[in-house]
Amino acid sequence: MTTLKVGIADYEEMKARTLRIARGEEKPAPDTPKVWFTSTESFAQVLSASNRELLRVIAERAPGSLEELVEITGRAKSNLSRTLKTMAGYGLVRMERGQGRRLMSRVVHDRVELDLPLIGRAEPVKAAGGRR
Repeated sequence: MTTLKVGIADYEEMKARTLRIARGEEKPAPDTPKVWFTSTESFAQVLSASNRELLRVIAERAPGSLEELVEITGRAKSNLSRTLKTMAGYGLVRMERGQGRRLMSRVVHDRVELDLPLIGRAEPVKAAGGRR
Protein backbone atom coordinates (compact mmCIF):
# COMPACT_ATOMS: atom_id res chain seq x y z
CA MET A 1 0.00 0.00 0.00
CA THR A 2 1.01 3.62 0.22
CA THR A 3 1.47 6.55 2.58
CA LEU A 4 -1.06 9.37 2.55
CA LYS A 5 0.59 12.70 3.31
CA VAL A 6 -1.71 15.11 5.14
CA GLY A 7 -1.37 18.69 6.32
CA ILE A 8 -3.11 21.08 8.67
CA ALA A 9 -4.39 24.42 7.38
CA ASP A 10 -7.39 26.53 8.23
CA TYR A 11 -10.15 27.01 5.67
CA GLU A 12 -8.92 30.44 4.52
CA GLU A 13 -5.37 29.12 3.99
CA MET A 14 -6.65 26.15 1.96
CA LYS A 15 -8.89 28.39 -0.14
CA ALA A 16 -6.09 30.90 -0.85
CA ARG A 17 -3.69 28.08 -1.75
CA THR A 18 -6.21 26.46 -4.08
CA LEU A 19 -6.78 29.79 -5.84
CA ARG A 20 -3.02 30.42 -6.21
CA ILE A 21 -2.62 26.98 -7.77
CA ALA A 22 -5.61 27.53 -10.09
CA ARG A 23 -4.14 30.87 -11.24
CA GLY A 24 -0.74 29.27 -11.84
CA GLU A 25 0.91 31.38 -9.13
CA GLU A 26 1.93 28.38 -7.08
CA LYS A 27 3.01 24.93 -8.07
CA PRO A 28 2.67 22.23 -5.41
CA ALA A 29 5.83 20.24 -4.84
CA PRO A 30 5.50 16.47 -5.27
CA ASP A 31 6.03 15.92 -1.55
CA THR A 32 3.35 18.38 -0.35
CA PRO A 33 0.28 17.00 1.41
CA LYS A 34 -2.55 15.78 -0.81
CA VAL A 35 -5.16 15.92 1.96
CA TRP A 36 -5.73 18.77 4.38
CA PHE A 37 -7.40 18.91 7.78
CA THR A 38 -8.58 22.20 9.26
CA SER A 39 -7.14 21.46 12.70
CA THR A 40 -5.08 18.96 14.63
CA GLU A 41 -8.26 18.18 16.56
CA SER A 42 -10.13 17.15 13.39
CA PHE A 43 -7.13 15.04 12.33
CA ALA A 44 -7.08 13.35 15.75
CA GLN A 45 -10.83 12.75 15.65
CA VAL A 46 -10.79 11.11 12.21
CA LEU A 47 -7.78 8.98 13.12
CA SER A 48 -8.81 8.18 16.69
CA ALA A 49 -7.79 4.85 18.20
CA SER A 50 -11.22 3.35 17.47
CA ASN A 51 -11.11 4.54 13.85
CA ARG A 52 -7.57 3.19 13.36
CA GLU A 53 -8.86 -0.13 14.74
CA LEU A 54 -11.71 0.05 12.22
CA LEU A 55 -9.19 0.54 9.39
CA ARG A 56 -7.19 -2.46 10.66
CA VAL A 57 -10.32 -4.64 10.72
CA ILE A 58 -11.27 -3.59 7.19
CA ALA A 59 -7.74 -4.27 5.89
CA GLU A 60 -7.38 -7.64 7.61
CA ARG A 61 -10.89 -9.05 7.33
CA ALA A 62 -12.03 -7.48 4.01
CA PRO A 63 -15.74 -7.55 4.88
CA GLY A 64 -17.98 -8.01 1.85
CA SER A 65 -20.61 -5.53 2.99
CA LEU A 66 -21.40 -2.79 5.46
CA GLU A 67 -23.65 -5.25 7.30
CA GLU A 68 -20.77 -7.70 7.70
CA LEU A 69 -18.59 -4.88 9.05
CA VAL A 70 -21.35 -4.00 11.55
CA GLU A 71 -21.34 -7.62 12.75
CA ILE A 72 -17.55 -7.74 13.06
CA THR A 73 -17.17 -4.43 14.88
CA GLY A 74 -20.39 -4.21 16.85
CA ARG A 75 -20.75 -0.57 15.85
CA ALA A 76 -24.14 0.87 14.92
CA LYS A 77 -24.72 0.92 11.17
CA SER A 78 -25.52 4.65 11.11
CA ASN A 79 -22.35 5.47 13.05
CA LEU A 80 -20.26 3.19 10.87
CA SER A 81 -21.73 4.61 7.67
CA ARG A 82 -21.03 8.19 8.79
CA THR A 83 -17.47 7.34 9.84
CA LEU A 84 -16.73 5.59 6.55
CA LYS A 85 -18.15 8.51 4.56
CA THR A 86 -15.85 10.89 6.46
CA MET A 87 -12.86 8.59 5.95
CA ALA A 88 -13.65 8.28 2.25
CA GLY A 89 -13.73 12.08 2.01
CA TYR A 90 -10.18 12.19 3.35
CA GLY A 91 -9.02 9.40 1.03
CA LEU A 92 -8.47 6.84 3.80
CA VAL A 93 -11.00 4.33 2.47
CA ARG A 94 -12.71 3.69 -0.84
CA MET A 95 -16.29 2.54 -1.04
CA GLU A 96 -16.93 -0.09 -3.72
CA ARG A 97 -19.99 -1.90 -4.95
CA GLY A 98 -20.01 -5.48 -3.82
CA GLN A 99 -22.37 -8.29 -4.64
CA GLY A 100 -25.78 -6.92 -5.54
CA ARG A 101 -26.23 -3.45 -4.12
CA ARG A 102 -23.96 -4.01 -1.14
CA LEU A 103 -21.26 -1.48 -0.32
CA MET A 104 -17.80 -2.62 0.71
CA SER A 105 -15.07 -0.48 2.19
CA ARG A 106 -11.42 -0.89 1.28
CA VAL A 107 -8.44 0.70 3.00
CA VAL A 108 -6.47 2.80 0.50
CA HIS A 109 -3.29 3.60 2.47
CA ASP A 110 -1.41 1.73 5.15
CA ARG A 111 0.30 4.81 6.61
CA VAL A 112 -0.44 8.48 7.21
CA GLU A 113 2.29 11.08 7.40
CA LEU A 114 1.42 14.43 8.99
CA ASP A 115 3.19 17.56 7.72
CA LEU A 116 2.79 19.99 10.63
CA PRO A 117 5.02 23.07 10.76
CA LEU A 118 5.32 24.25 14.34
CA ILE A 119 6.69 27.74 13.70
CA GLY A 120 5.72 30.12 10.90
CA ARG A 121 4.33 29.35 7.50
CA ALA A 122 6.30 28.21 4.51
CA GLU A 123 6.41 30.70 1.66
CA PRO A 124 4.29 29.57 -1.32
CA VAL A 125 6.16 27.94 -4.16
CA LYS A 126 5.94 30.15 -7.24
CA ALA A 127 5.30 28.67 -10.67
CA ALA A 128 8.04 29.06 -13.25
CA GLY A 129 8.10 32.64 -14.48
CA GLY A 130 6.01 33.86 -11.55
CA ARG A 131 6.85 36.99 -9.55
CA ARG A 132 7.89 36.90 -5.92
